[in-house]
Amino acid sequence: MPLFRKSAPQEPEVDFTALPRHIAIIMDGNGRWAKRRGLPRTAGHAAGAETFRTIATYCKEIGLDYLTVYAFSTENWKRPAEEVSAIMKLLKKYLLEAIDQMERDRVKMAFFGDLTPLTPELRELCEQTKEISRHYEGCQVNICLNYGGRDEITRAVRFLAEQCAREGRDPASITEQDISDRLYSAGVPDPDLIIRPSGEIRTSNFLLWQSAYSEYYFTDVLWPDFSKEELHKAIASYQKRSRRFGGV
Repeated sequence: MPLFRKSAPQEPEVDFTALPRHIAIIMDGNGRWAKRRGLPRTAGHAAGAETFRTIATYCKEIGLDYLTVYAFSTENWKRPAEEVSAIMKLLKKYLLEAIDQMERDRVKMAFFGDLTPLTPELRELCEQTKEISRHYEGCQVNICLNYGGRDEITRAVRFLAEQCAREGRDPASITEQDISDRLYSAGVPDPDLIIRPSGEIRTSNFLLWQSAYSEYYFTDVLWPDFSKEELHKAIASYQKRSRRFGGV
């Protein structure tokens, strides 16, 4: 029998009165989670969808203002057709359930990305969730769907270039705010904290403009295993940092 018993690691303390206003998450690791268990990648996406539901609900409970998640990128269309189809079916299932429960949960939902490649049914479901939640107060969940940071910036710049040509506006008058106002996230504050599970240490074309001064938190935990405790670790790490925004 050992002389000393190893104590369980203590969960970091979180100051729930000083939460970041906006947390963004790159939901990564679903495929690897499934592979380690000998399951098809689609099973990983299903598990990841349940984790998203849990974390989104919890963020509302603790009083977070904004949660943005990277659900499907502009590059994800390159994945096998079966996997893409499974992701879209999960999205449909989630939206149908959300519409059924929105009056009870009162979570505001928005979508960042070009939704035109989606099926008419999915586009309609996205519109319904936006309309239903438009009058809700509290936590807003932004789902990045067919989203890419470079594509978002390119679209904004094209709009401003066309406006300059049409109205005779001097391109030199374009400001950072002009670009921000034409992004999918217009009106939403930039993320204070961006979390990436799965052990990868890169931004993967996520919120490139908005993350200029975001704090990052990386963890080896795969997204389906991401828990409230892991979220606490990320927030506690954020709360220990000093954000100077380029100043001293």
